[in-house]
Amino acid sequence: MKALGLCVNLFANHVYFWGETHRHDTAGPARARKLDACGTAARLGVPFSIHCDAPVTPLDPLFTMWCAVNRITSAGRLLGATERISAGQALRAATIDAAHLLKMDDRIGSLEPGKHADFAVLDADPLEVDPAGIKDIGVAATVLAGVVHAA
Repeated sequence: MKALGLCVNLFANHVYFWGETHRHDTAGPARARKLDACGTAARLGVPFSIHCDAPVTPLDPLFTMWCAVNRITSAGRLLGATERISAGQALRAATIDAAHLLKMDDRIGSLEPGKHADFAVLDADPLEVDPAGIKDIGVAATVLAGVVHAA
């Protein structure tokens, strides 16, 4: 993929919602550990983003980041430790790298002059909290087209 200049959009929520099913019923433990291989993409330098596949799973970017960082199944099992990524990598995959995959990084995905300044104000820094708590961070407000909306 890297040699061809390709990018990948990984369904990070897959590990939580269907990891146990794949581990036990479809793929087996060895293959299931490689589901949605964010860690491999990061190590190989393949540009990637993460997504939730809404409405298949809830639209919740912090939960999607939590899934990519922790790789915990619905049964509480760690599935594929080598495919975990850091909170910083997950934040980037959900913002500027997602914009890059959409070929919109000149307009969205980061706060820079000339770009849309739509963003969320969080109750805590996802780069500073315990990785297990990323999904529990609250949204204090959002800014959309310059208008502040309190949560």
